[in-house]
Amino acid sequence: MKASKQLLIMLCVSIPSFMINLDGNIIAVSLSSIARSLHADFAAVEWVISAYTLTFAAMLMPAGTLADRFGRKRMLIVGLVLFTGASAMCGAAHSDTALNWARALQGVGAALQLSAAMATLSHSFRGLARARAFSFWGSVIGVAIMLGPVAGGLITQYLGWRWIFFVNLPVGVSMIALTLYAVEDSKDPQAKRLDIAGVTTFGGSLILLTLALISGNRAGWSNHLILAEFIGAAVLFAGFLTAETRQVRPMVDLRFFYQPTYVGANIAGLAYGMAFLTMLTYLPMYFQNGMGRTPLDAGLLMLPMALPLFVIPRVVAWWLAPRCSGRLLLSTGLALVGLGLIWTSTEMRSFAYTPILVSMLVASCGAGILNGETARVGMTVIPSDRAGMASGVSGTVKFSGIVIGFATLGAILVSRVQASLADALPGYPAAARKELTRMITGGNLHAAQVLAGQRGGSSFAQWSFGSGYEAVFFTAGAIALIAAALSWMLVDAGETAPLGAESIRDHIAVMED
Repeated sequence: MKASKQLLIMLCVSIPSFMINLDGNIIAVSLSSIARSLHADFAAVEWVISAYTLTFAAMLMPAGTLADRFGRKRMLIVGLVLFTGASAMCGAAHSDTALNWARALQGVGAALQLSAAMATLSHSFRGLARARAFSFWGSVIGVAIMLGPVAGGLITQYLGWRWIFFVNLPVGVSMIALTLYAVEDSKDPQAKRLDIAGVTTFGGSLILLTLALISGNRAGWSNHLILAEFIGAAVLFAGFLTAETRQVRPMVDLRFFYQPTYVGANIAGLAYGMAFLTMLTYLPMYFQNGMGRTPLDAGLLMLPMALPLFVIPRVVAWWLAPRCSGRLLLSTGLALVGLGLIWTSTEMRSFAYTPILVSMLVASCGAGILNGETARVGMTVIPSDRAGMASGVSGTVKFSGIVIGFATLGAILVSRVQASLADALPGYPAAARKELTRMITGGNLHAAQVLAGQRGGSSFAQWSFGSGYEAVFFTAGAIALIAAALSWMLVDAGETAPLGAESIRDHIAVMED
């Protein structure tokens, strides 16, 4: 294949992946502006994130099957069309409901194009060329992670939050045209029919669980509807497990979960999404709502914290992986994330940037180790003919962790703010405290302070806000530390022995965003 054609193919798969990851990061610094513009409360803002990651996580594995069966080029184009069209709908939305439905459609498009892009990359390159192509793709993802907060801040502050979606339109149209020209279609002749039962039961379970976690604070945890949603999620997940055991070639081969190393790697991936990646969304809201920074300032403040996510995976690939077992790398990465986040939690009430930066750099270094290791360690015990399935499971677990983490930690934020207000405003009417909680968690601290007058002191709103974020970061850190211990116990050091020098390039090829 000519070098020029190879470059065009890499652009066709890397730029859409860049946009997917940029869209996931760019939104974080815009959430406060979106909430004010659409008069949305914290629960509605949660869905701006969760609707996207929920459909992305639910569709990632079936999207791979669709690409294998109907053609990678065709699904890449379908994904681009859906993602681009949904981006236009997001930018034009005039209610939080319309925005959240458009974000859900955007997540479906993102899953289709990402799965098709990865399959296209694997099909189009071989040997060393494949390793270089995946390394290039990984670098592009790293740039997207770093640029997301800054780009989001610039666009939101000077053009308005709607343009964080509108910028996808010219890129999407250009990529559709380039894909039609440059990419050759390919299929997997062994691909079976879509696992409808698995898709519907897994997706339904994840949706009901997320809905219950987000709605529980507003409706009450003993509310019959909330309890029914939790029970429904458990029943559907049990149905998913049953459905997968009856498939000839299941979407998720549950036999691999009898291997402790594979379980440990997926626990690490789940905790990585729940504990760290979720914090990349909470921090920009903290900077804007708690510290009074502009969207651009919040993006710039996030930039140093994202840098290790770009640098550390290269250090792991070239220096640590040949010397350390996967067991040690996973456990160390999770331990650093946990310690860094718990350290950060102790600084939440100070509203001082420098100590938060230092503690988050510790967590980011741990996340940089986990970036590629969660997928690689799990793949070490999976046969090569099921590598696609294992990769899909890894991505789904990570993004499911973001969905569950964001909803769970949101519930903790609301509960802690409520408790702080009860301490600061004893005797204050419960209904009024509930309204204050809604204001504070939504970032409207000044309005909450004005509503309560001089009750509770001159800064009770900011104190309650800081207490809520303290609980969020402490819980996230505890999740990471528990996962570190479980990974150490489950992952076998022998099965994940240090890579030989000849395997380094293969290791780079499985690095993920």
